[in-house]
Amino acid sequence: MAQRDYVSRGRGSQGPNKKNNKKPRRGKQTKETGTPKVSRLIAGVVVFLVLGFIWFLWSIKDSAKDNIDGPVAPPASVSQEEELPEMPEEEWEYIKSLPGYEVEVEVARQEKTDKLYLLQCGSFRTRPQAEEMKAQIAFQGLEAQIRDSSGSNGNWFRVILGPLQTKRDAERAKHTLRKINITTCIILTWSV
Repeated sequence: MAQRDYVSRGRGSQGPNKKNNKKPRRGKQTKETGTPKVSRLIAGVVVFLVLGFIWFLWSIKDSAKDNIDGPVAPPASVSQEEELPEMPEEEWEYIKSLPGYEVEVEVARQEKTDKLYLLQCGSFRTRPQAEEMKAQIAFQGLEAQIRDSSGSNGNWFRVILGPLQTKRDAERAKHTLRKINITTCIILTWSV
């Protein structure tokens, strides 16, 4: 059985020996020009609309000048004798009082303690994972360390920041790391 090449043959039954029996569709035509009646009708409507718009613009061009030329008369209900009172001059009191005003604020001093703070951000089974987090933290301008710890459940590599002097510093570092989606940091105290 011979294989047929469907791609090179072309589409459908459009070979040289076959005739296309379909007639093209056309709208109703006039006998004089051969153009469809519908397109003449549409052209007539468009011309009519354009001429109507031009007439409308021509008719309103003079009405705008009438309103601008004459002065605006006050409404009949307001008489010329009734005038509005003069606006009072505003005097701002705070402009004079602010330069001499002082605010006293009490700031509580932080007592120095022997506590140092530590921020632990991750604990990993493999060192490359810990190194990756340390690099992300370094891009934020913070210095992290990796500490090995071994326990009953195997070796762990902890990523820590610190020691930090105050809890406020630890919170600030934690907030900075939260911006880059490191949300696993916990603040621990480290007594000396």
